[in-house]
Amino acid sequence: MTRRKPFDFWIFITILILLSLGIVMVFSASAPAAYTWYKDIYYFLKNQLLFALIGLGAMFVAMNFDYRKLQKFAIPFLILSIVLLILVLIPGIGVSVKGSRRWLSLGFTTFQPSELAKLALILFLASSLSKRKDQLKYFFKGLLPYLLVIGIVAGLIVVETHLSATIIILMVTSIILLVAGARLKHFMLMAVPVTAALALVIYKNEYMQERILSFVNPFAYSNDEGYQAVQSLYAIGSGGLFGRGLGKSLQKFLYIPEPYNDFIFSILAEELGFIGALTVMLLFLVFIWRGIKVAMCAPDVFGCLTSLGITSLIAVQALLNIAVVTSSVPNTGVSLPFFSSGGTSLLLFLTEVGILLNISRYANYERI
Repeated sequence: MTRRKPFDFWIFITILILLSLGIVMVFSASAPAAYTWYKDIYYFLKNQLLFALIGLGAMFVAMNFDYRKLQKFAIPFLILSIVLLILVLIPGIGVSVKGSRRWLSLGFTTFQPSELAKLALILFLASSLSKRKDQLKYFFKGLLPYLLVIGIVAGLIVVETHLSATIIILMVTSIILLVAGARLKHFMLMAVPVTAALALVIYKNEYMQERILSFVNPFAYSNDEGYQAVQSLYAIGSGGLFGRGLGKSLQKFLYIPEPYNDFIFSILAEELGFIGALTVMLLFLVFIWRGIKVAMCAPDVFGCLTSLGITSLIAVQALLNIAVVTSSVPNTGVSLPFFSSGGTSLLLFLTEVGILLNISRYANYERI
């Protein structure tokens, strides 16, 4: 192992800026709803600040230990996440909200195991593939075992009716497997059964069908499934080039349901305009650029694949969220990293960034 170097400053400062902007936007987007429901405009802000502080602590811990030690915890971590995903489905243990069972109650807050499962799969694949990546060129004895593990996790999340997390997991794990040496033709051959399975899932879930129909023509479903998309487009369109001004959104006044969650980017675009929205997207691009650089220059395969997985996870989730709020893809209910209100995701995203910064301290490249 090479001597430890300074962490990647670009990643560090970019995340701090995104986190700071996210906290400001959570306060701005949530104030009307917080006052309406709790008579406290700071209700969601206080929760976000608490988890941001805990997450920053976790990030600093993660960036200051030998990341290679994570390898021996990869399998237990994966097993734990699978157990938690099963517990979510048990009535009386899992918390059901709007027909979806995705949370475990911790008393003072809730915990979403699917967020943990994303990191667990990344560490498991990175650890295992670093030891036997040469086997990936074979389908049955190389690629198939990994697909079965991914399928178990994805299947449990599908049962929760959490389609966005399933899509993110499939995309991120596919990136890791392809970079590790899996053959593209194997993925192409699997496209038919996977597409068929996805079509079956959509056929069996009426709400998914309605979301697809509302995506095709959201204004025709503006009173039900297309309501959020239409209100989001109104918010983005009214923002113009420079926006209405911070705190001056109209759509956050209960026009967009829970504007501090999945559709917070539309409030950002309304208040800060095209310039503000573009700035946030450029910040994510800077993070992706540096994350890929860390992966390319990592001192070992485990560090490379872990860096790639974490960078891909944040990149894919940010891309999907922005695509949803701009009605470029069907509404899948995906949060925007470092912006959307939610303690579990914020805590885990900051922990993952800490692991990435840790790996950057051993990567062999020039710091600029």
